Amino acid sequence: MKPRAIKLRQTQQGVAVIMALLLTTLALTIVASLFWQQQVQVRLIENQRLQLQKQWILRGALDWASLIVREDAKYSSIDSLDEPWATPLADTRLDQYVENGKVDSDIGDTKLAGQISDAQARFNLTNLCPNGQIDSAAVAQYARLLNLLNVDTQLAQKTAQAMTQAAQQNVVPFMPAANASPPKIMSEGIMQRTNSFSAIPPAVVTPPLSTSLSSAQTIGFSQVDDLLAIPGYSPALLAKLSPLVIFLPRSSAVNINTADALVIAALVNNLSLSEAQLLVGARKSASFNDLNAVTSGLAGKRFTANSFSVTSSYFLISGKVQMNRARLDMQALLERNGAVTKLLWIREF
Repeated sequence: MKPRAIKLRQTQQGVAVIMALLLTTLALTIVASLFWQQQVQVRLIENQRLQLQKQWILRGALDWASLIVREDAKYSSIDSLDEPWATPLADTRLDQYVENGKVDSDIGDTKLAGQISDAQARFNLTNLCPNGQIDSAAVAQYARLLNLLNVDTQLAQKTAQAMTQAAQQNVVPFMPAANASPPKIMSEGIMQRTNSFSAIPPAVVTPPLSTSLSSAQTIGFSQVDDLLAIPGYSPALLAKLSPLVIFLPRSSAVNINTADALVIAALVNNLSLSEAQLLVGARKSASFNDLNAVTSGLAGKRFTANSFSVTSSYFLISGKVQMNRARLDMQALLERNGAVTKLLWIREF
């Protein structure tokens, strides 16, 4: 064989080897990609399963909290912090409630915690603008609360004006839910039993948040976070306000048996914070059965039925479930009317 033919044959063999290596690499890449996609799909299905399990656990916790609130109404005419509903549930392993030998691997690593708190222990911002009209007395109360927090009191009037503008434009507030949609798994059963859910369109913010209130601004208010749309509010300020204020569906009084001293001092003209703190201390030994018992020792201070009550109709349900590496937090607002409860909204974090 001629040297040139031999060289050509060697070259062809080298090309064949390279092609074989390339094909082998390509095949390995494809197989690795398939395995990777399979692992992604398995992890996705596993995460979805864990998500559904967490939602069902929190749904059961919400049902249980509703039962506690309903039972409380049967045996007590007042609501105070020494009642069973106010006792928080610390981190509890769910395998404690499963028969021995029947513990699922996921349940064995699942912890549940929760708490029921009185929503009427907070200042109801809906009072600023009932029926689309500014309530000057409520604005003054909110201004006193802001003053106690060392915040510009002009925000009270700005907030009332923003709420009035939203009411005049017939904006329906957005009721929060998991992933910006009604939580079918977590609350569908409860909503069907109470007929409390209806489709609610989201709020719309047309201009940038930095525009003035006099511009065309449309927003519905249902959460404290919505206040960020009003110039003057900031995340730092909301961190101060969140434990003290709330948006409820309608005007309501503050429960003096559960309210913070700051809220009590804001609602009563000429009531100092120290006097409000004395009231909070006094109720620890004996809850107030009526408003007449509150005024003893506080001459000239008016605790009116428009501002205060000793019972509550709205409760916040907070829950947390930890399952293996996954965690889900929930908050819901519950309305109690006698022995009937209704779920108003629910949020997942």
